[in-house]
Amino acid sequence: MDNSIQTAFRQVSEISTKEERYEPFAWYEKMRKETPVRWDEKRGAWDAFDYQSVKNVLENKDLFSSNRSRRQEGEQASPIELSLISIDPPKHTQMRSLVNKAFTPRVMKDWRPRIERIANQLLDEIQNPSEIDLVKQYSYPLPVMVIAEILGVPIKDQAKFKDWSEWVVAGPTDNSPEAIKRLEENQQRTYYELYVYFKEIIAMKRKQPGEDIISVLIDAEMQGTMLTEDEIIGFCILLLVAGNETTTNLISNAYYCFTEFPELYEEIFKDPAGTLPLTIEEVLRYRSPVQSMSRVAKEDTVLNGSQIKAGNIVVAWMGSANRDEQQFENAHQFNIRRKPNPHLAFGKGIHFCLGAPLARLEAEIAMAEWIKRYPRFERSSGFSLEPIESTFVYGLKEFKLSVL
Repeated sequence: MDNSIQTAFRQVSEISTKEERYEPFAWYEKMRKETPVRWDEKRGAWDAFDYQSVKNVLENKDLFSSNRSRRQEGEQASPIELSLISIDPPKHTQMRSLVNKAFTPRVMKDWRPRIERIANQLLDEIQNPSEIDLVKQYSYPLPVMVIAEILGVPIKDQAKFKDWSEWVVAGPTDNSPEAIKRLEENQQRTYYELYVYFKEIIAMKRKQPGEDIISVLIDAEMQGTMLTEDEIIGFCILLLVAGNETTTNLISNAYYCFTEFPELYEEIFKDPAGTLPLTIEEVLRYRSPVQSMSRVAKEDTVLNGSQIKAGNIVVAWMGSANRDEQQFENAHQFNIRRKPNPHLAFGKGIHFCLGAPLARLEAEIAMAEWIKRYPRFERSSGFSLEPIESTFVYGLKEFKLSVL
């Protein structure tokens, strides 16, 4: 396994417990004040914590590359390495212009009634509102059902989607060689299963195309050249994993905030149309569903006074940048009327999250439909903090609520 992938796997020692993973903000603040850009010898990576440094790493495609693989000459790229998240221009520009068509405002408008139908279907299926697992019963299945429709894959496979997604974003239990090797083996198995799954779906779509994005990609030409099958598979994997993990965690984190600040939920309940859009932006800032992204320095450079060498891994901690007191007034306050709110939760620059409009729409509808039914709720008596075991994806594996 190459060094860049090893770095991505390694656990950050300062946020290794459950509590630290879901409440890393005191550590972020300490790092911003003491060493806003630091070298972590254990992981062999740089960490950027302050807003301007994080923004620079994400935005400056000439200095920082998204292609983190270091394959030997002649070694074939994996499908995920060929997806939007891992490629640089000009290929990125070509592919992005193609798939952007699936996420335009007009397309999102068409999706609204379908997402409302899915949200209400899930809420109707909740048998006992006094004991709800928000993740299992609502915040996870909603985006998965939407993504399944967008991709044109069977919704009956959603249990597989959850297992695959969890392994793709997982982190090691510790930094021992055994734990990293175990994680690497499970992720390789997962990518192989995803590859085989989407290869079969693509073969089916070639014979019977539909109104889904896979059929569009099969037919698409990029600058006169057909997309390769591996590029289509890479995009499908990215959309499946990012499309459900990000939105699931955005919704779950929002409800965690509402249980922290019930008086603010009362405000939202009284005026959902007027408060939800800004509330969603504040959740994205305050408890970002993706806490970090990594890049590779393309050449020697200086970042906030630190000398970065070409080939070094740089981890941009958006979760820290979004709490930077130099950028946000009262940064540690959850303010549902914050405006402007230039958070970096969806990234910045050419790799700004393609599905951001869809994630915002799903979160808005999920909350709006919930509000119609449940004026008050709280964490259940059986609640225990179960954060996702990942150093970059941020959310809850389960979240038990009681409707009052």
